[in-house]
Amino acid sequence: MLCVHRLFSVFSPATRWSRPVVGAALTAGLVLSAGAKQPLKNAKAPAEQVEQSATSSRNTSSRATLSTGKEGGRYELTPERRALLNTIRYAEGTWKDGEDKGYRIMYGGGQFQDLSRHPERVIVKRYTSAAAGAYQFLPKTWKGVAKELKLSSFEPRHQDQAALHLVERRGALKEIDRKGLTRNAMAKLAPEWASFPTWTGRSAYGQPVKSPQDLASFYSSNLRQLRNQLGA
Repeated sequence: MLCVHRLFSVFSPATRWSRPVVGAALTAGLVLSAGAKQPLKNAKAPAEQVEQSATSSRNTSSRATLSTGKEGGRYELTPERRALLNTIRYAEGTWKDGEDKGYRIMYGGGQFQDLSRHPERVIVKRYTSAAAGAYQFLPKTWKGVAKELKLSSFEPRHQDQAALHLVERRGALKEIDRKGLTRNAMAKLAPEWASFPTWTGRSAYGQPVKSPQDLASFYSSNLRQLRNQLGA
């Protein structure tokens, strides 16, 4: 469920982008390891090759971006943090199988193209909201965090950094680093994202909410995939 509640809270909250060097290397290793250098006798049929390529792309898009380089920003993207970000996207309805198009989503499901800035477009669809991006930032929330972190655009890596900053501000980042997405961490994030449950299991804003079990299951499964990609 997209977070329309952020209209009422200053603390509330999708073009390709240049992935960090390590993330790009990881993606290249995963996708190219079965490339043209293999013996001809092991070649797959064309249809099977296309299917495998599509599957590989789905499995590595976004989810494979784990580490940061000099341009990565304040927060390192560990497997635990990437799994958290993916879980927030899952809860907010912007997961899109891990594809980058999730970073271009506006409230209501529409897409925008310009990632140089927040679209700041008010959408009326059951509710009224200008939330946008993978983590459904409101313009006011985005401007504040972007200024604090010195983020020059709305590109995916900057959205990731901003979301982690909001998680840290809610006092949940260290706990998730140590213990994973606990029930207590979910409750801490509930005021930030309406799709996360409070201790009562409900949304802090009376909106549809994901269950603790659903979020924990997605987080655990995604974390396993990320660790397997790294051979951890």
